[in-house]
Amino acid sequence: MRFARRGVFLCLGIFGLWIATLPATEVRLTPKQRLGKAIFFDANLSTPPGQACAECHSPNQGFSNPDINLPVSRGVHRDRFGGRNDLSAAYAGFSPPLHVDEKEGTYVGGNFWDGRADNLVEQAKGPFLNLLEMANPDAAAVVAKIRQATYAPLFLEVFGTDALKEVDRAYHLAAEAIAAYEMSPEVNAFSSKYDLFLKKLVTLSPAEQRGLALFEDPKKGNCAACHPSQPGADGTPPLFTDFTYDNLGVPKNPENPFYYLPREFNPDGPRWVDLGLGAVVKKASENGKFRVPTLRNVAHTPPFMHNGVFKNLWQVVMFYSTRDVGPWPSPEVPETVNREELGDLKLTAAEIDDIVAFMLTLSDGYRLPAAAAH
Repeated sequence: MRFARRGVFLCLGIFGLWIATLPATEVRLTPKQRLGKAIFFDANLSTPPGQACAECHSPNQGFSNPDINLPVSRGVHRDRFGGRNDLSAAYAGFSPPLHVDEKEGTYVGGNFWDGRADNLVEQAKGPFLNLLEMANPDAAAVVAKIRQATYAPLFLEVFGTDALKEVDRAYHLAAEAIAAYEMSPEVNAFSSKYDLFLKKLVTLSPAEQRGLALFEDPKKGNCAACHPSQPGADGTPPLFTDFTYDNLGVPKNPENPFYYLPREFNPDGPRWVDLGLGAVVKKASENGKFRVPTLRNVAHTPPFMHNGVFKNLWQVVMFYSTRDVGPWPSPEVPETVNREELGDLKLTAAEIDDIVAFMLTLSDGYRLPAAAAH
């Protein structure tokens, strides 16, 4: 894929005023995926018990945070909060390891907003030991709980009879199982209305069709420049992300509770600035840049942007269209803002409505109308 630079209209989170529960999708999981699912939903694997991976990555909210009233996620200690909004766990495993694309000269890939984990296995290890999330003191505490879990026999069946003996190996295997589940069809269903449209099984409404045209038009939204919307050359479904990074000029979120945590967790208080990718690769030129997330299931994943500053789709779309001509707060990191490809898109209210309508076709679990199903 050529990572074309982006006349971005809609890179990070977009959502309207509509929220719904994703329909359950019945799929057959492998033993390793079933083990990963059991670990993913085990609320005993935090200290104190009470928080599972699924609390911040709920399948009913597109595998993102179900608490849409918080800009960032709450930890098992209910007075602790992370500094960033949760990314969806769905489709995350398709991201390549963080690297520099030789042709474009830009960073691509990785997991988390800043790309610091190369793959799902490394990503899955993080929250267990993060004091702002599941707050276990060490890997041994997690493995001890897995040894006592009802799924421990399945762990040994999948990885061997000695798989839980050595802590580091067992911890890695637990993360490997989670990654297997997160790569399963249960998490990455590719079952949206738009997927069925690409298979010519349904038609889009007039508003959805107009929205798709705007989404792909380089002279309008041009969203598809960084959220590719067409199948790959081999027929693979579009992921609606190119896994690149950008600083969109997003302002700080004064409602972020991370700013007000004790100094042991946030020494800078409200002065804290999230440098994103720059803090990982140690380059000032990358400060304030965050990974482009997938737009699949975006209707279920408010609030939006890395700090949850925008609560709904209209705010986000209007920001993209009027950032440079409207009364928006200053960017959190002004030095590296993308000044060329967004900020004054001149989208009309009707065009925004149509793009929203198209975005709502990207939710998994779409059911064919009865007449079309026969």
